[in-house]
Amino acid sequence: MKAEKTKELVKNVLIYILLIFYLTPFLLILLNSFKSTEEFVKNPFALPGKMNIDNYIDAFHKMNFLKSFLNSLIMTSVSTVIIILISSMAAYLFVREKWKINNMIFATMIASMLIPFQTIMIPLVAIYGNLNLLNNKLTLIFMYAGFGTPFATFTFHGFIKGIPIELEEAALIDGCNKIQTFFRIVFPLLKPVITTIVVLDVLWIWNDYLLPSLILLSPEQRTLPLTTYAFFNTYSADFSPLMAGLILTITPVIIIYLLAQNQILRGIVQGAFK
Repeated sequence: MKAEKTKELVKNVLIYILLIFYLTPFLLILLNSFKSTEEFVKNPFALPGKMNIDNYIDAFHKMNFLKSFLNSLIMTSVSTVIIILISSMAAYLFVREKWKINNMIFATMIASMLIPFQTIMIPLVAIYGNLNLLNNKLTLIFMYAGFGTPFATFTFHGFIKGIPIELEEAALIDGCNKIQTFFRIVFPLLKPVITTIVVLDVLWIWNDYLLPSLILLSPEQRTLPLTTYAFFNTYSADFSPLMAGLILTITPVIIIYLLAQNQILRGIVQGAFK
């Protein structure tokens, strides 16, 4: 009994150490967002002399926060919805239709996950530049859908294989066609996987800097991560307003997670047990 209590105590201590380790960068950013740049340069680990919100006001205006927030919201939500719809339908087709070409296409999609984005980003941008398709939200959404679909399809594929085909046969007997069977029977059962994919893709797309920096050229099109570049000058940087800008950038995702955390955790747990 004593050994079990000691083991439990050690486990809890390790969990709290890891929690502090992961929270430290965020707490440092939050702490320094209330300092002046001089205070930050002097000692980034010290407490601020006073809680100054001028950095947040400055960041809000420099980032053109409302416009950038809307850009991020549109691209994140539309891209995520497209990824979920396309990948779930593709996975359903790969599982239920025993066509030989399905195995080839599925294997190609899985293999594409092994290709680092950095190896294709220059040719990709050059091609889309020659087609005059840069600086366009639709182009970025199209790319996010392309890069996000293989992993989502792979995840849905494994889950759909565990759904009894008898449910679909019963729906077909009742008069449903293939599309109706998918959206009325199969798609609702995919909720745990959908929740997992939404969490991963929202975090990825919302926080992405590299791909939007290559595609979105004009300030009006920029997402929130791109607008943080406004705090960098040629030879210096406004570090404290930058910290405030980072807090403004990540706050919407944190709020969404806190509001939906029960459903997100339930979906992830159900997907793991499935």
